[in-house]
Amino acid sequence: MQVQVNGKTRQVQREDELLLWVLRDELGLTGTHYGCGIGICGSCTVLVDGQVTRSCLTPVASVAGKAVTTLEGLAKVGRGGVVTLHPVQQAFVENPLQCGWCLPGHVLSAVALLDANPAPTPEQIDDSAGINLCRCGGYNNVRKAVARAAELKRGSL
Repeated sequence: MQVQVNGKTRQVQREDELLLWVLRDELGLTGTHYGCGIGICGSCTVLVDGQVTRSCLTPVASVAGKAVTTLEGLAKVGRGGVVTLHPVQQAFVENPLQCGWCLPGHVLSAVALLDANPAPTPEQIDDSAGINLCRCGGYNNVRKAVARAAELKRGSL
């Protein structure tokens, strides 16, 4: 079967597998992490048609015909290999987390939030961040990063 991952059509051999394992093991996209395996921690978060999705619970067959975005699909590579980070990635570089295991969930949840609401309130940022567990307690930096990403996306550097 074929799936759309980060804007490219990819051939998938293991049609009965969970999306997480296809992304990591078959497609080599290891930015999506295995955390709890039951959809609670958010380390396995990807976007499916722009919606936050736990890849550890999602059969790959269910994303056929849909656009899957992983952490690797956010930055753009231009001429000469110049990489331009997505505003959310840039904001997390400026406000790093301690270990980063939860980073895929926080980054992709922030992308979905800011795509739907370019100027979220602090409460909306907390609600978005709260669906992902940070075992290091880095929620203050998550809040700062999402607020900064909103500024970057609006062009008010």
